[in-house]
Amino acid sequence: MDAQVSTQVENAIEIAWNPSSDQSLKVQAFEFLNQLRSDPQGWQVCQSLAIREPRASDVVRHVSLEVVNNAIQSGQVSPQNMVYLRDNLMAYIRNGYGSGRTDLTDDPVIIQNKIIQTITYLFAALYSSEWVTFFDDLIYLAYSDHSLVLNSASGIKFYLKALISIHDEIADVLVPRSGEEQARDNNLKDLVRQRDAKQITQSWQEILMQWKTRDSTIVDQCLSVIGRWASWIDLSLIVNQNILQVLFELISYSPQTSGQSDQRTNLRDTSLNTLTEIIAKKMKPNDKLELITVLKINEVVAQLIASPPLNELRPTSSYDTDLAELVAKLVNNTVFDIVNILDSASGEPTLSEANRQLKAFLPYVLRFFSDEYDEICSSVIPCLTDLLTYLRKKTQSDVDLQSILPAVLQAIVTKMRYDETSSWGNEDAQTDEAEFQELRKRLQVLQQAVAAVDESLYIETVSNIVNTSLNQFQNQRGQVDWRDVDLAMHEMYLLGEQAVKGGTLYNKTKPVSPAAERLIGMMSKLVESDVADFSHPAIQIQYMEICVRYYSFLETNPHLIPRVLENFVRLVHHNHVKVKTRSWYLFHRLVKGLRLQLGEIAQTIIQAVSDLLPIKAELPEENSDNDDMSSDENDQSADATFNAQLFLYEAIGCICSTHAVFAENQVIFVHSVMNPLLTDLDGHLGLARSGDERARLQVHHLIMACGTLARGFSDWLPNDKSGSAPPIKAVSEEFAKAAEAILVALESLSAVVDIRTAARFAFSRFIGVLGNRILLQLPRWIDGLLSQTSSKDEMAMFLRVLDQVVYGFKTEIFEILNAFLTPFLQRVFAGISEPTSGTDDEIQLAELKREYLSFLLVILHNDLGSVLVSERNQPAFETVISAVEHFAKDVTDFPTAKQAFTALIRMTAIWGGPDIPFTSPPALESTLPAPQPTLPGFDSFMMERFSPLCWVLPSNNDFNPKDAQGRQVLGEAAALQKTIFTKTGQQYLNYLRDVELRGMGMDETTINDYIGALCTLDQKGFRQYFQVISTPGVTSSLFLN
Repeated sequence: MDAQVSTQVENAIEIAWNPSSDQSLKVQAFEFLNQLRSDPQGWQVCQSLAIREPRASDVVRHVSLEVVNNAIQSGQVSPQNMVYLRDNLMAYIRNGYGSGRTDLTDDPVIIQNKIIQTITYLFAALYSSEWVTFFDDLIYLAYSDHSLVLNSASGIKFYLKALISIHDEIADVLVPRSGEEQARDNNLKDLVRQRDAKQITQSWQEILMQWKTRDSTIVDQCLSVIGRWASWIDLSLIVNQNILQVLFELISYSPQTSGQSDQRTNLRDTSLNTLTEIIAKKMKPNDKLELITVLKINEVVAQLIASPPLNELRPTSSYDTDLAELVAKLVNNTVFDIVNILDSASGEPTLSEANRQLKAFLPYVLRFFSDEYDEICSSVIPCLTDLLTYLRKKTQSDVDLQSILPAVLQAIVTKMRYDETSSWGNEDAQTDEAEFQELRKRLQVLQQAVAAVDESLYIETVSNIVNTSLNQFQNQRGQVDWRDVDLAMHEMYLLGEQAVKGGTLYNKTKPVSPAAERLIGMMSKLVESDVADFSHPAIQIQYMEICVRYYSFLETNPHLIPRVLENFVRLVHHNHVKVKTRSWYLFHRLVKGLRLQLGEIAQTIIQAVSDLLPIKAELPEENSDNDDMSSDENDQSADATFNAQLFLYEAIGCICSTHAVFAENQVIFVHSVMNPLLTDLDGHLGLARSGDERARLQVHHLIMACGTLARGFSDWLPNDKSGSAPPIKAVSEEFAKAAEAILVALESLSAVVDIRTAARFAFSRFIGVLGNRILLQLPRWIDGLLSQTSSKDEMAMFLRVLDQVVYGFKTEIFEILNAFLTPFLQRVFAGISEPTSGTDDEIQLAELKREYLSFLLVILHNDLGSVLVSERNQPAFETVISAVEHFAKDVTDFPTAKQAFTALIRMTAIWGGPDIPFTSPPALESTLPAPQPTLPGFDSFMMERFSPLCWVLPSNNDFNPKDAQGRQVLGEAAALQKTIFTKTGQQYLNYLRDVELRGMGMDETTINDYIGALCTLDQKGFRQYFQVISTPGVTSSLFLN
């Protein structure tokens, strides 16, 4: 039977992993193997298949070992059977890998790795008690017959691989572990340290000494093991003369031929990694300083930096960047530890030695930080960041340490510069550009750290860089390296972190800081130098970015504004698409900041950019890749270009609307920009109605442009208390024409989602320019924007806009709201009731629910609640309430449930009538006045409909009382009860006592306690009480059996 089952398993594996197998047979084979994995005895068949002679195929053995490993990890193998499995497996390993092996055919690597994985799992399960000779058994594989010499290559390799696997299983800090697993692993590490660490480290010494000239693979493996195990065993067992001698010997190797890569080079790199791992071990400050000395890190680094691969070959293509990165990491780890000692240790001898060592290593840090290769530079940024943070925190700064700041800052600035091989704007170099910009961000953090330690040094350095570069530009008539100018302008841009306070460079008319004073001088030089004429696109963009960031300088120096604007107008017409589209955005930012200074030249500016305003929609190319991962900044698609073009319309809106522009001119300017849009819109409607995709896209773009012009023109909102004023009537009339044209387009194309999207955007922006004029059009906007094909997301977004309208025109909107409310809510309810399909749809549904509740709350909070119960909307009132009740019961969506209770509380407060004063003691409660609800019968309604809702969530088996959001919902439920009580008094107490609580099965004592809490506790106290008493475990104990 066993042989038959073994054959079945073997055949099933062969079928399942054979690409040419019949699909139906493969399905059966996988089902059979899945059953085998869950069978507690299945592993026995598989272990026989894995180690039998003659050997099965590799795929059969691999899958069989996987089943065995799964059985061990899932607890299917008993301790006795694990011992049985261990004995069988070790017999196979001794036969195949030991010195006396009879089979000279090695297992493939994939099978070796699986066997080692099995051995590792058995180690974790048995080492503590059943397999205390684990390491003895593995080390024995490495000895030759009857010899005390580790002379079996196959056995040594297997042993070392097993040690690596064991470390990864019990000591790799990057592997997440449960508390139970961590406790087990800690216990295993303790046992290894107690029992076998000494003989294991002794074996490493012997392997290194005997094999360093015989087999580089074995030496490499052994060094990798030492590097891993160093983090959790006693370093005194590793840091000894024999091991260090081999390490230093291997590290000192330098290839004789430039670019040569051989086995010894690989061993050198592995030795460096091992040394880095050893130095990273956590230990006491004095011990760590002693370790740095014993390991001769200073001498090792100095020797390697002076070696040909890192010295003579550095300027050449044969420069060994891999070695440089390894040495940089060693320096980084060492300096990181030294700085940590300085920051946390006490005692003069320790601090003195740490200071000495830090000063010895600082030249190495600067050497690698200034390396032209970013990967090497980045390797020491962590330790340099820590060093600068330490210097900033020191009360008494070390003068010698302070003296390194100029060198550090100079190195930072040098790394900020584009290198000679860079080509800005090249599509093929976008990845390199992105990586360089990311490096600049990291360097900026370091630079700010230097500034925090010595601001004057930072300001002086940046001033010198900027002034030198701009002087060279002027003196040499622009014949300078663009990289130098870019560096100067980049540093000038970053100086704003120190110079700008509260968004400006000035306090009244004086600079806000020393940095601001210097920056003001640089700005004058920048504008007057005409660096904007520099032909390189990077410089032109930098110029605009700086002018926008420091526009307060131009506000204070208005005589320079025409010069700057002239440059901007020229650059918005640039033929380089990246410069052009970026400049459109920056032009908008500049004129928005300077709008009060542009009144006299508004017409000139508008005319200067008018040729850029015509819109020409372009359909995306059929072969375009919609999944292009390029950044927005590098996006040169037609859609991205149009989005940038919209900034021009917003900029013109800003310019037109300034008070310095006469009212009649405002009308002229708006008309001159808007009229071509509306004419074009009317001209494309016919084609759009007939289904022409480009015409529809053109209509979308034109509507967006109208809305964007409105956004730029006015930021006024109804009930706005900021002091801004609405546009004059004549201007509003111009926008009213646009609104009418857009409504006509929307009514014709309401089935097109892009048209609805653009129209919704325009509607939200027209509120600020039309004022209450928009109310008369509101029903038409709703009809068009909430079509039968509108998505839940569209409805939610429109509800947000409608909230703004209701709030803004609360004193004027009642009649209009009364007229459209019921049909509008019917559309919303239809959207809410639609079935969902997928996660995105569920998210949109939840958002629509919350926006519906938010809309109700806006109505209730703005004294418009009567519209919900008006004669026209009374038939829909039950649906409105039922929806809120349904949301309040939803245990899967606590934010919505909380909002639903908030709405119920507000309804109760509005329609429940005046508060009934409560007097104590309870004997006087009978004298309380009767409820006087503003809606007849609402007192009974809120008791019978609202109050029971408070218990629905806590009585749901899926409710989690520990969920913070769930507890917030309970708090709102408590607030609802408290509000009902303030409106109904004794009537509510009677209802709770006789109907609600007794009907729930609550005993008399608990009922009295509950009612007492409701009467006597304030709202905060009752919230806390209800959150406790409604917890499921507590609730069940309150009810009668």
